Amino acid sequence: MNDYIVRAAAADTQIRAFAASTTHMVEEAREKHHTSPVATAALGRLLTGGVMMGSMMKNPTDILTLQIQCAGPIGGMTVTADSQGRAKGYVVNPEVMLPPKNGKLDVGGALGAGFLNVIKDMGLKEPYCGQTVLQTGEIAEDLTYYFATSEQVPSSVGLGVLMEKDNTVRCAGGFIVQVMPFVEEAVLEKLEKNIQNIQSVTAMLDNGHTPEEMLEKVLEGLHVEVTDTLPAEFYCNCSKQRIEKAIISIGKKEIQSMIDDGKEIEVKCHFCNTAYNYTVEELKELLKKSR
Repeated sequence: MNDYIVRAAAADTQIRAFAASTTHMVEEAREKHHTSPVATAALGRLLTGGVMMGSMMKNPTDILTLQIQCAGPIGGMTVTADSQGRAKGYVVNPEVMLPPKNGKLDVGGALGAGFLNVIKDMGLKEPYCGQTVLQTGEIAEDLTYYFATSEQVPSSVGLGVLMEKDNTVRCAGGFIVQVMPFVEEAVLEKLEKNIQNIQSVTAMLDNGHTPEEMLEKVLEGLHVEVTDTLPAEFYCNCSKQRIEKAIISIGKKEIQSMIDDGKEIEVKCHFCNTAYNYTVEELKELLKKSR
């Protein structure tokens, strides 16, 4: 089954909800970045949260960035997503290894103390920026806290990545459920009770639940209505031309230094690890274009 995102409403639009299956996206990220199991779980959760939050944006050109700055051994993470179900991301230290905690991958230990930055570039003069302190480092709780404090939208976020014994991704996905300001007390109580009683996201995914079925569980008895579905994928828009612009931006002195070394250089994209090579002749051409 290909990855996709479901958008839905429930309780006569008192609730809006999103759910996603992201197994292929997270496995592709793991392959590109050669991440350890705990780094795969951390990046997979952030990618899943990011791709659902990206789908909340309106315009094709809108870009969401989730950035975690932290003191833990993972060193930090960045994910960007658009409104069309495409996301990409990387971790600073993809090889981080930690012993399991309570039989599970210790994502919170890998992140430690830190901050979550949410940047929305919607084509305005200034992008919207929100920052919150990491609550647990488990990411779902951190996004829940972000929505409540920065956007004043009471939300429940569930994210999960389950690994195979060979360290590939068995399944990944999640949900975001948000209540509207006019929500009735009875609806809120029912939702809170459901969330307390549901299985974990990884358990639901491992039992073969689709995003629609996850929402049926989370919103049981609240009349879920799926309004839209869209495909989700790991997608990076890097190219040799884009990397050239980055090289030009470092200035004449640095480019000249590379030319003086007399060797071909390799530049890797942070987000997808694709390597681009530039010969000395190509660097000379870039030197002419730099200021």
